[in-house]
Amino acid sequence: MTDSLETHLRDWRPEPRTETGVVDAGPVAALSAVLDQPVAARAGDDLPPLWHWLHLLEWPPQSDLGEDGHPLSGHFLPPIPDRRRMFAGGRLTIARPLETGAHVERVSTLDNCVVKEGRTGEMAFVTVRSEYRQDGEARVTEELDYVYRSGDDARRSFTTTTEPPPEDGAPWRIVPVTDPAALFRFSALTANAHRIHYDVPYATGVEGYPGLVVHGPLLVLLMLELVRRNTDRRVGSVSFRLRRPVFAGDRIVVTGRPEDDGAELAVASAAEPRHATAQVRFAGSED
Repeated sequence: MTDSLETHLRDWRPEPRTETGVVDAGPVAALSAVLDQPVAARAGDDLPPLWHWLHLLEWPPQSDLGEDGHPLSGHFLPPIPDRRRMFAGGRLTIARPLETGAHVERVSTLDNCVVKEGRTGEMAFVTVRSEYRQDGEARVTEELDYVYRSGDDARRSFTTTTEPPPEDGAPWRIVPVTDPAALFRFSALTANAHRIHYDVPYATGVEGYPGLVVHGPLLVLLMLELVRRNTDRRVGSVSFRLRRPVFAGDRIVVTGRPEDDGAELAVASAAEPRHATAQVRFAGSED
């Protein structure tokens, strides 16, 4: 009988972690190129929301990676055997945008860890909270939600489609490129060595996906691109959720519906109207 996940997590209480670095303009220019856009921010400019995901990255030794490309262990990686991870969603508040080119400090804590029984078995829901500071000022606070399971799950099912998504009348639209080259470049920019994003034989033969998996963070950044490209209003908060995976070759559209105080955003395909969703509130709207 396999031990319950709670058995492995009972004594797991990682301490808060503080890291420092620079909001380097180089990765910002690189992601701008991947998105086929002009450089989003140079030294001294405000960093676009969520582009801090390009910074304070971890590069463990190659010998510390598992067969799947993920680190075998990490400060906020739960001690679950044959661990499989899914990026599920998160929330972000921006008191003041981070400054590109400036030093930054990140303080991260384990905010929550709970085991639940789902349709596919036991899952551990882990939330990591991080506060980003510049010049002693708390500027950005985020909570990222991850779902972990132990071992493979043969009951998973996925839908892929090359049909165009239906027209829904949303005024903001992007039809993104999510081919293998784009996924490879995004993996490199975010220090993500998970093989499901660039190794087709592994993704299909070992993990049972129908193709390369588009990164969840890339889908979220694409949704935020709608705001960045269509309005000058500053984002005050973001809430997002990843619902169904997208695969390289799927024809997707990223749509947005602006509101007085923010915007509703989604990633859709002909097979699934809500692969990912996000709600943005503009600065001052929460008052």
